[in-house]
Amino acid sequence: MMQKIIGMFVLLLFFFSSAWSATPAIQPGAEQLDSYLPLLKNKRIAVFANHSSLIGNASLVDVLLDHHIHVVKIFAPEHGFRGNQDERITDTVDEKTGLPIVSLYGKKLTPTAEDLRDVDIILFDIQDVGVRFYTYISSLQKMMEAAVNNNKPLIILDRPNPNGFYVDGPVLDLHYKSFTGMQPIPVVYGMTIGEYAKMLVGEEWLHVIPKEKSKNLQLTIIPCAHYTHKSLYIPPVKPSPNLPNIQSIYWYPSLGMMEGTAMSIARGTNHPFQMFGHPRLHTLFYFIPTPRLGAESPRFKYKKCYGWNLIENRSVVLQHLQRKLQIRYLLKAYRLFPDKKHFFLGFNFVAGNHQLAEQIKSGMSEKQIRLSWQTQLIEFKKIRKKYLLYPDFE
Repeated sequence: MMQKIIGMFVLLLFFFSSAWSATPAIQPGAEQLDSYLPLLKNKRIAVFANHSSLIGNASLVDVLLDHHIHVVKIFAPEHGFRGNQDERITDTVDEKTGLPIVSLYGKKLTPTAEDLRDVDIILFDIQDVGVRFYTYISSLQKMMEAAVNNNKPLIILDRPNPNGFYVDGPVLDLHYKSFTGMQPIPVVYGMTIGEYAKMLVGEEWLHVIPKEKSKNLQLTIIPCAHYTHKSLYIPPVKPSPNLPNIQSIYWYPSLGMMEGTAMSIARGTNHPFQMFGHPRLHTLFYFIPTPRLGAESPRFKYKKCYGWNLIENRSVVLQHLQRKLQIRYLLKAYRLFPDKKHFFLGFNFVAGNHQLAEQIKSGMSEKQIRLSWQTQLIEFKKIRKKYLLYPDFE
């Protein structure tokens, strides 16, 4: 009897492993070389990229150069081209390739006409995480506007969104527009870079004059293969220094909102966006932020921050998320914080409105707060549907 059970178990194991292995691997747009290399031949190319712009284990820029594509410069976002700098960056030269790197997260956010004078085509490739206040989609918008205003074709190499399996959170009120939130979208918007680019054009959200000019953008999107919004995609490298693993990426939408409060979200530790706390709280758990790559001067440097530990394996984090933004920790932190007048610090620009802070102050429940988002979320989802490139999660 025991042998029969073991045999059935082995057969089931073989069946599920075979089914899993038969599922084609997701391929980002950058890996579809035959789709875009012919478009780049004999052209002067500017590449917007960072360390996540990979083809296998190789940098996109290195692969382009190996294929004799004429790359003239690199545009770099927050944390730089190699992803090894703090937030603000300066113009420099890439040591490996000798190519000039133009910073788009320092003195300026948009390429100038002079930056694009010697460019025929702009190539955009970066790993996003699908959260409104993650600045890569703002860099995308700025690049698209520069492409329109300077009559330059733009090719986007799409990548999967690791938070692309749900939509949730308050929709941005444009009174709180900033580089950490430029459009009326929720905190988690469930779109890839390519899909979001289509929405920027289709909704005429690009800042060009006249607005209709945005439809003149010469836009080509190289889509991912074998990706849907049900896919649970794990980026092969950390997309930025403070998102070291998929668990931090999953928690980022929820704990990222705390960066507009007095809390530390554990920048300067091995587990940023997986812990949070403050020196004035009273809990058994604590962490101590220290300077390191991507967090040269973390909040509460060298101080014990008492709070909560959310470090769990991937499957447990997904169970906690339940395909929604988690604000219960934000409510808990406010409730236990001793100096409530100084809890919110620029929070409205992270939340995207002034209502959420007022709702928390008034003692509204999580259920009541979430209910207040629903009308705008329903309207956003209708807009979103028009621009999807991949099968949706619903």
